[in-house]
Amino acid sequence: MKYDTVIGLEVHCELKTKTKCFCGCKNNFGDEPNSNCCPVCLGFPGALPVLNKTAVEYAIMAGLAFNCSINNETVFERKNYFYPDLSKAYQISQLEKPLCVNGYVEINVNGTTKKIRLNRIHLEEDAGKLIHDGMGGTVVDYNRGGVPLIEIVTEPDIASADEAIAFLETLKNTIAYTGISDVKMEEGSLRCDVNLSVKPAGSNQLGTRTEMKNLNSFKAVFRAINYEQKRQIEEIEDGHEIVQETLRWDDALGESKSMRSKEDSQDYRYFPDPDLLPVYISNEEIAEIKSKLPILPNELKAKYVSYGLSDYDAGLLVETKNISDYFNEVLTHISNPKLVANFIINETMRKLKDDNTNKIDAKNLAELLLLIDKNEISSTAGKQVFEKMWETGKSAGELVEQLGLKQLNNDDEILKMVLEAISNFPQSVADYKNGKTSAIGFLVGQVMKNSKGKANPQKVSLMLKEELEK
Repeated sequence: MKYDTVIGLEVHCELKTKTKCFCGCKNNFGDEPNSNCCPVCLGFPGALPVLNKTAVEYAIMAGLAFNCSINNETVFERKNYFYPDLSKAYQISQLEKPLCVNGYVEINVNGTTKKIRLNRIHLEEDAGKLIHDGMGGTVVDYNRGGVPLIEIVTEPDIASADEAIAFLETLKNTIAYTGISDVKMEEGSLRCDVNLSVKPAGSNQLGTRTEMKNLNSFKAVFRAINYEQKRQIEEIEDGHEIVQETLRWDDALGESKSMRSKEDSQDYRYFPDPDLLPVYISNEEIAEIKSKLPILPNELKAKYVSYGLSDYDAGLLVETKNISDYFNEVLTHISNPKLVANFIINETMRKLKDDNTNKIDAKNLAELLLLIDKNEISSTAGKQVFEKMWETGKSAGELVEQLGLKQLNNDDEILKMVLEAISNFPQSVADYKNGKTSAIGFLVGQVMKNSKGKANPQKVSLMLKEELEK
């Protein structure tokens, strides 16, 4: 029997505010454990929360970036459960009236575009972090407790691991452009829960779902989805029922493990937080937040295509905000988008695969590209200079002089080498005259060799054609 896989994602994204969601403690990753805590975020009796306005604005900004409607009235509830990393035994979250509803994220998988609907984006506080010492002991760092995060909940529109990764990549990239989060998965700023079920192909009846918690890398999400999909199909075909449960993904073993039976919303006994009033957001305030949205990847891609770049190249440039910012900055110094794009894609991005730090700032790269654009050095020489710039930090002009790579543009000198090539290789001349036009390529190569790569290849080719036609 064939099966369809049905996947919904819950993505938790910490917001890059200066302070926590309901108190004045610092929101700063990597500080000494339990150094950013207070009676409010630890839930001491009598401590009263105060809502962080910036966190609300950031959550609304995310909703607008993902085509959501923004509720003018929103409320906060207490989600009651007890875990060691949740010091007050409840989490301030949203259920009935979240900030953002009914958005979508457009993805592209293997050339096919698909909209993944969003059920909601709500604002809540993060829990603390359990640290296992590897010797059977566990300690808790409450610095993360109370950090503002948005939970982005999809509809069950995702059908494969490939679609899930495309969704997460698009989501992460778009959030990075807004500036509301650093989306560093390695630091826990972006985490993902996977809800998955399988059903007979074409059936309208959904299967029983499981939830895999706190996946913190795209690789883990991909592997976990494929594993759980296969596991559920095997269980069904062996005559067993799928149990609704919460699973923990063990990436080292490549398998999921049961944690507990899966709760539904009623199990959390949500009720309005008595210490927090409803929040009212006017349409004027929403419009003001929308005006602060930067240009987002899809719009930026269209802008790059209007510069004459291919759809593929424009897509590569907007994949990460750092690269698109770099491209834009280089263009403030040189008005040749195609040359800049080609160099960044083929040279800079190649280097960044092995080295996360860009060693050449935008102004220095523009200096190099201007030398190529003005035919003062060849593109081949430009690549050689680029490598040396990356290694040494020296400027393009300095290296061109040191390496003796300045292109030869003197017509008399080039003509002399052209005539020498014609004289030295009569067979190639005869081949050209007999209609074998590719023979001119060999002659161009000989001139470039004699000039040690310094001759302007366009001039060489033009002069060769002129001389051979005489």
